Amino acid sequence: MSAQRIGLLFGGKSPEHEVSIVSARNIYNAIDRSRFEVTLIGIAQDGKWYLENPDNLQDKQCVIGKDNIQLAVVFGNTGNKLMRLDSGQYLQDVDAVFPITHGPNGEDGTLQGVLLQLDIPFVGPGVLGSAVAMDKDFTKRILRDAGIGHAQGITLYKHQQAAIVFEDIEKELGQVLFIKPCNMGSSVGVSRATNREEFFAAVAEAFKFDTKILVEKAVIGRELECAVLGNELIEASTIGEIVMEKGFYDFENKYVNDNAKIYIPAQELSDAQLEKIRETARKAYAALGLEGMSRVDVFLTEDDEVIVNEPNTLPGFTAISMYPKLWEASGLSYPDLIAKLIALAIARHQRDKQLQRTRL
Repeated sequence: MSAQRIGLLFGGKSPEHEVSIVSARNIYNAIDRSRFEVTLIGIAQDGKWYLENPDNLQDKQCVIGKDNIQLAVVFGNTGNKLMRLDSGQYLQDVDAVFPITHGPNGEDGTLQGVLLQLDIPFVGPGVLGSAVAMDKDFTKRILRDAGIGHAQGITLYKHQQAAIVFEDIEKELGQVLFIKPCNMGSSVGVSRATNREEFFAAVAEAFKFDTKILVEKAVIGRELECAVLGNELIEASTIGEIVMEKGFYDFENKYVNDNAKIYIPAQELSDAQLEKIRETARKAYAALGLEGMSRVDVFLTEDDEVIVNEPNTLPGFTAISMYPKLWEASGLSYPDLIAKLIALAIARHQRDKQLQRTRL
């Protein structure tokens, strides 16, 4: 059986650009070369697409587009969908694309829409699931409608920033508040505030990244994570736990400092608690219209209530990332996980190709 041709798509116009490169490097190094032939496609921070080479990806100082060939995307063709701008030659068609592009313009449905228009199977949720789950405000609305536990919060808009009254928000949500851009990942722009000064500094920081932000009431509980995969059949992994030495699980503590301790599997959880968390993760995944993969982050309170913090539709694949580690602890190796995600992408594409796209 010949190897499948896979496009590994990474980078992107996002504050999580560098994290995406690290994820792509890990996937490229782990993928089974006897089963997959990989084409590296990098998206620079200015949005240009490049045919990348493995040496540049392996460079810890990798800069997408450095001494590489710019690509053009060609819509409407049955084949020949990516073209080299230096020669006008088309790249060999790929059987599927693995986008590991974190954050806005990468996992919010925009890139998924491009791949859908190109008629190429792709790993991860589709356009609607990606867009909805990326937006913390709409995620909360859907979870509420589905009867799934979520943190109490208020949505604020940038054009109304001057009218924000801290005392009203504190009265409704309490003294400890978390302020988040609605469309951002890796905890970029997220702050904790316990007084008026901290609150308005946090609001200003969050509005740097989005025109809509979420102010949430602090949830007291254990921070737990569950990896989910599947299309119609939804599978949930074992549960992992994040324990903070100090502070909270923001970007710096995820990728820079050593303040977060990760336990896989999470300790001292009963079978009933484990199943409740896994079932909540599956329900949230289904309610949000997710397919392919996602990681669902939750809190477990002292009274055994499971509160969904947020889903992550294209979770990291770095050396410290929870998603592959959770599946490995569940008996699915890193290379087999990659292969399964690609198979799910192709299966969904084949399923959707059977739908009638004309009226008659």
